[in-house]
Amino acid sequence: MLAERLNTILPDLNFEESLETTKIHSVAGKLKTNENIIISRPFRSPHHTITSSALIGGGRIPRPGEISLAHNGVLFLDEIAEFDKNTLEVLRGPLEDKQVTISRVGQTLTYPCNFMLVASMNPCPCGYYGSSYKKCTCSPNDIKRYLNKLSGPLLDRIDIQVEVQRVSYDKLDVDEPETSSDIKERIDKVRKIQETRLKSENIFSNAQMSASQCEKYCKIDKESKELLKVAYQKLGLSARAHNKILKVARTIADLEESKNIEKKHIAEAIQYRSLDKKYNV
Repeated sequence: MLAERLNTILPDLNFEESLETTKIHSVAGKLKTNENIIISRPFRSPHHTITSSALIGGGRIPRPGEISLAHNGVLFLDEIAEFDKNTLEVLRGPLEDKQVTISRVGQTLTYPCNFMLVASMNPCPCGYYGSSYKKCTCSPNDIKRYLNKLSGPLLDRIDIQVEVQRVSYDKLDVDEPETSSDIKERIDKVRKIQETRLKSENIFSNAQMSASQCEKYCKIDKESKELLKVAYQKLGLSARAHNKILKVARTIADLEESKNIEKKHIAEAIQYRSLDKKYNV
């Protein structure tokens, strides 16, 4: 439910993004009748039985796959642990490079695939591992086999990892819940902050920063460095995860309209690596 509503709070497509997205969907024959240009961010949610070629693109005449159809939008993998492990592994390169190259006899095509990957999964096959209200019926081997579907290198490429606990009725029964438009207003404000900061780099957001850009725009003080060092060593983080923590911390600081990244921003960003802490997959 959360993933399907993500598009309602994302920044609007700019003109360049709309053109790119429209071209891809046109090549794939996915444009709707009388739709001249796509103005909403794509949301793709393929079934867990999808093949590797359908996910990244392929065919005799290579066509864009789901990752390219999700370009400038969201690719949602519901129950990611139910996907074939080999199919999931093909995402590693595109997530890093933001493009995918498909080679066939006599031709090679490259499609963009700068998408936001959103995935959900249960903690175990029965869904109750760690639950305080129902006992898990899975064996340790069942849980390990289930979690191993999500490899360390793939998990490493996911910026934010959070465990969502069961929602109590009291939290559901809210008289005036925050609306998507309220949240989008904050996000649009932060996007403008990031666009202004990164204008000279020809990128739009913190997530798009390279390692060198991250070093330039995500400077932290001595206390924050010590905290990050402890987390890096205790959690066994990679250099990629280190940079992702800095990018997330920079975004948290932007949300608070803070010029500098503070220790509390680093601490919060570290908390969003919950699977690194809990599972060694």
